[in-house]
Amino acid sequence: MLPKIHVDLKKYAHNVNYLTKELHERSISVMAVSKVYHGDQNIINVLNESDVDYIADSRIQNLQNMTTSKPRVLLRIPKLSETDDVVLHANISLNSEIGTIRKLNQSAKNMKCIHGIVLMFDIGDLREGIYYKEDYLSIVEEIYQLEHVRLEGIGTNLTCYGGVIPEEQTYDKLYSIKNNIENHLNIKLSLISGGNSSSLFLALNQKLPKFINNLRIGEALVLGRETAYGKALYYLFDDVFTLEAEIIEIKDKPSMPEGILGMDAFGKTVKFEDRGITTRAILSIGKQDVDANDLIPPQGVIILGCSSDHLIVQISKLEYQLGDTITFKMTYGGILSLMTSPYVEKSYE
Repeated sequence: MLPKIHVDLKKYAHNVNYLTKELHERSISVMAVSKVYHGDQNIINVLNESDVDYIADSRIQNLQNMTTSKPRVLLRIPKLSETDDVVLHANISLNSEIGTIRKLNQSAKNMKCIHGIVLMFDIGDLREGIYYKEDYLSIVEEIYQLEHVRLEGIGTNLTCYGGVIPEEQTYDKLYSIKNNIENHLNIKLSLISGGNSSSLFLALNQKLPKFINNLRIGEALVLGRETAYGKALYYLFDDVFTLEAEIIEIKDKPSMPEGILGMDAFGKTVKFEDRGITTRAILSIGKQDVDANDLIPPQGVIILGCSSDHLIVQISKLEYQLGDTITFKMTYGGILSLMTSPYVEKSYE
């Protein structure tokens, strides 16, 4: 049996519907982010039946392959080489380079359509976006004059690279950008996308600035937590995704290697803790599928390490036998790796 990642669609639907309702009551639209599960159509179908406003993904291939009537948003800044595909498979894309936007305009002109643009601003996290201290009004002026792209609004990203926590002082920068653009061009921006799951602690506590009317939510929907402080949202499920891996060996062995120690198969020096003789199980999954640090074992199981194809854990002989499976919860990174691995079976309930 292949290692299996199990997706509880009912729990995912609960998380989606609960958060969407809460955010809609606060006049915040929802971009449900599908990148962590590779745009899997079984899970997209849950979004199709929900009230989420957009489906957003970082990979144009995922947007291309999914079936949905909801607006599709490309989260990752488009490449110059893919503007035709972006216009063809995404209704809206997040952008920061005027050169790319010009090319999107040309692609949309060739296809006789209009492509939506969310102009991204970097307000301190140092990932994508025009740095807020730069001159951006001339860029906005040019976008507004292009005939085949439409400026849907502006956005920002927090906690993804620099770990900057969303707070009122940080959002003041985005508010100034919004006002400057609207006053300069005498327009009203329809979409102000203020961030991701890290902004939920503000939004759900009625502390998110009122001018922000959109959030891009991924991790909270699959793990039931906000990502600024990593706190669980107790009315959401944290086990939408679980991993089952089979035990292929059980042996009592010393916990310390014998001999002169060098590097492991990945060029790293591993440190060991002397636990004496322990019962160790080998599971049929490894680093090629997922990083062991992204797995959360059940009580009584200790992850010791892994190689390319083997996960080594400490267990109790009384609880497990050869051929049994052990079920793990996962981090966001673990779900991302496993859902894209061809060696891991996917099952749905």
